[in-house]
Amino acid sequence: MTSFHSDLEKQLKEAGNRLLNPPSSIDDLLTLLDKVENLLAYVEQEPSKSMRDALLPSVKALITNKLLRHAEMDVKVSVASCIIEITRITAPDAPYKDEQMKEIFQLILTAFENMSHVSTCSCKKVVSILDTIAKVKLCLVMLDLECDALVVEMFQSFLKIVRSNHPPVVLLAIETTMNLVINESEDISLDLLSSLFAIVRKANQNVSPISWTMGEQIITRINAQLEKIMA
Repeated sequence: MTSFHSDLEKQLKEAGNRLLNPPSSIDDLLTLLDKVENLLAYVEQEPSKSMRDALLPSVKALITNKLLRHAEMDVKVSVASCIIEITRITAPDAPYKDEQMKEIFQLILTAFENMSHVSTCSCKKVVSILDTIAKVKLCLVMLDLECDALVVEMFQSFLKIVRSNHPPVVLLAIETTMNLVINESEDISLDLLSSLFAIVRKANQNVSPISWTMGEQIITRINAQLEKIMA
C-alpha cells in the first residue's frame, strides 16, 4: 500500500468517526461534510478491504437521522453529495438497504427541487450529483426497487424545474437519466404517461420551451419503447 492510500484511509476513518457524532454548528458540519466528500472523491471503485473498512464510519454516519433528515437544506445537499460518492464507489451494487436507498432518492429529488434556494456551493453540488447519477446509471436502481411513484415524481420534478439557463451538464444529465429509465423499463406506468402529458400541455413553448421540448422527446421515446414491448 502506498503512503497516499494509507493516509487517505486514516483520514477517511477519522472524518467518518467525527460524522457519527456530528458537530452542532451548521458551519462546522458543512466543513466536515466537505472534507468527507473531498476524501471520497479520491477513492476508486472496487476498493481494497482496508479501504472498505475505512469507509465504514462514513457509510454508517450518512444514513443516520441526524444527517439524512437534517432540517438545513445545505446540509441535506452535502449529505446527498457524499452518499452519491459512496454509490459511485460501490457501483453497480447499492451501498444501502432498499428502504434506505428509497429515502436517499427522495433526498436527491428534494435537493434538485430546491436548487434555486440553496447556496452557490450547494447548487454546484446538486449539479455534480445529477451528473454522477447519469454517469453511474444510479437511476436504474430505482427500477430494481420498483420505485414507480418515485420515478414519476422524478420526471415531474425534472420537467417542472428545468430551465434553458441551467448549465449544459444539468440538461444532459436530466435527459440521460430519463432516457435510461425509459429504455430499461419493462413497462411504462399510466401514472408516468399521464403526468408527462399534463406537463407538456401546461409547459407550452412560450412559457417553458426547454421543458416542453424535453417532455415531447420523452413521450416520443416512450411511444417507441411501448411499441418494442408490445412487438
